[in-house]
Amino acid sequence: MQTVRGVIFALCTVLFCVTLAPGARADQWDKKTIVTFSDSVEVPGQVLPAGTYIFKLADTICDRHIVQIWNADETQILATTITIPSTRLEPPDRSIFQLEERPGNSPMALKVWFYPGDSTGQEFIYSRHSYGRLLHN
Repeated sequence: MQTVRGVIFALCTVLFCVTLAPGARADQWDKKTIVTFSDSVEVPGQVLPAGTYIFKLADTICDRHIVQIWNADETQILATTITIPSTRLEPPDRSIFQLEERPGNSPMALKVWFYPGDSTGQEFIYSRHSYGRLLHN
């Protein structure tokens, strides 16, 4: 059962990344990336409805693991979250957003964001409280 679930998750992640590839653009310093989600996606503290969002690192030199999520026209910050580093062996040649399955009818949760050319990505941290709440729904 776990193997089937793992294969399904991997397939969903690959398909999701393929759908993002044409719409992703990025800038170097803040790693600005424009992404369009076709379904709702959970980020720490909230659920983003399907739509276009801008992900970028906060403009600070002291901590390069603060991610800001903006609306499509960059007029409103929808979320600011602290992440932890996550590494890959090979740096990707395009933006990658890895999703994690949640139980029940809950939307997929954003797990890691990798910027093109970086082998270190931003792993999103979820509280046990929010994950526990999802388990009981």
